[in-house]
Amino acid sequence: MKTASTPAGQRTRAVIYVRISQDRTGAGLGVARQREDCEVLAVRMGCDVVEVYDDNDVSAYSGKKRPGYQRMLADLADGVATIVIVWHTDRLHRSPKELEEYIALCESRGVTTHTVQAGHLDLSTPGGRMMARTFGNLARYESEHKGERVARARQQKAADGLWAGGIRPFGWGVPTGKTRKKTVTTVDPDTGKESKDEVEVPVLDMNQLVPAEAAAIETGIDMLLTGGSVRGWVKWLADKGFTTTRGNPIVPAEARDMLMRPRNAGIAVYRGEEIGKGKWEPIVDEVRLRGVVAVLKDPARRTSPGSTPKWFGSLIYRCGIKGCTGTMICTRAGGARRPSYRCPTQHGGGRRADKLDEYVADLIVNRLSQPDAVDLLKAGPDDVDVTALQLEAETIDQRLRNTANLFGSGQISMPEFTEASNAARAQLEGVQRQLARAAVKDPLVGLVGAKDVRAAWEARELDQRRTVLRSLLDVTILPARRGRLPDGGYFDYDAIKIEWKR
Repeated sequence: MKTASTPAGQRTRAVIYVRISQDRTGAGLGVARQREDCEVLAVRMGCDVVEVYDDNDVSAYSGKKRPGYQRMLADLADGVATIVIVWHTDRLHRSPKELEEYIALCESRGVTTHTVQAGHLDLSTPGGRMMARTFGNLARYESEHKGERVARARQQKAADGLWAGGIRPFGWGVPTGKTRKKTVTTVDPDTGKESKDEVEVPVLDMNQLVPAEAAAIETGIDMLLTGGSVRGWVKWLADKGFTTTRGNPIVPAEARDMLMRPRNAGIAVYRGEEIGKGKWEPIVDEVRLRGVVAVLKDPARRTSPGSTPKWFGSLIYRCGIKGCTGTMICTRAGGARRPSYRCPTQHGGGRRADKLDEYVADLIVNRLSQPDAVDLLKAGPDDVDVTALQLEAETIDQRLRNTANLFGSGQISMPEFTEASNAARAQLEGVQRQLARAAVKDPLVGLVGAKDVRAAWEARELDQRRTVLRSLLDVTILPARRGRLPDGGYFDYDAIKIEWKR
């Protein structure tokens, strides 16, 4: 933006740069006040202001790109002006590297810098450069000191079991009835120009559960503990209309993180480390949290995209051809109209997939519907003392914190700290594995004793049904008789060998 002035050539050309690192209201009042003061200085100096560069709500310390600043440097390199006017040097730089680049440009183009608060900086002289670097180092110190204060405040909040800020976590955040102002930035798709609007948003209580979201987390954890998959839970979430707290679809990586959060069990975390109990309402107990973490971190768990079978018995049914030890896969080999199970070695004919899966599923549902089905349930790990393990975990956590405090105060050396903390973490991992044992459920739980076993069976995702199949049956597919069978059909049920494992 240009200001009216005397004819070009009679006065010195200057540019103004204004910046504020955090504009909480979005009104731009901070940069507006800076600009007013800079314009007064320009008039007093007798300068023509040919351009004003504005970076609102952008920190110089954060390392983020500043479009206005970059545009100013390009214009100065092109000779647009020979004077830069700013409110203070810390509006220009908070990084020594950035300052040196600015000094080099000013030296090569004969540009001088004038500030409202710190006076004239002649970067062509050693004294001027020394002052600029001194101001820059002070600004850097202030930024780092502020960063430490912010980090310490967040650490203290975490230690006190309080919400430390950030994106609302899925599962918590109930409106309190109060509102606060928030700045929303929108970009015009045609011009690329940004605009900021101030809106009222509700203030949330991050210690209170959002019932529907909390129930969704609990459903996901139960799915995983009974043989389900993250992808199955993601599909369930999408079918129910759940999104992230930002309104985006939930993808498997996000879903996995959501299920493994210590926060779910009311455990506070700071920089990735568990540091104690939070003051928010937990969704699940610690035992179930440790269980789902153990399941998801199991190295044997298959997680590669596209590897999940689409059919009930795929890679579970065994081939019954003599001498073959392979499992069956479901394909449409040879232009078949319907998918069929075949051995990957291609010997023997196929077996119609829908009829075979229906037959095996009916066997399972009918068996689990019998009065004595409760006898099939496996007993839980009676040798796991959950209360004692949780107490032991808390004791080890406290030992880790005490060790860190001793190292921080200089009472122990780095090797001593490393040795002690590694030993404590190894013990903690062992405790958590034992807690996980107590959480993983028999896949028959929820089916045995259900009012309608078939409805409960059909409500389970494919991975959970496959886990039940693995747990209950060995299914071997023998060579089928050819042609029409005595019952008038063509599907040879007698060629399906069933062995119950329980």
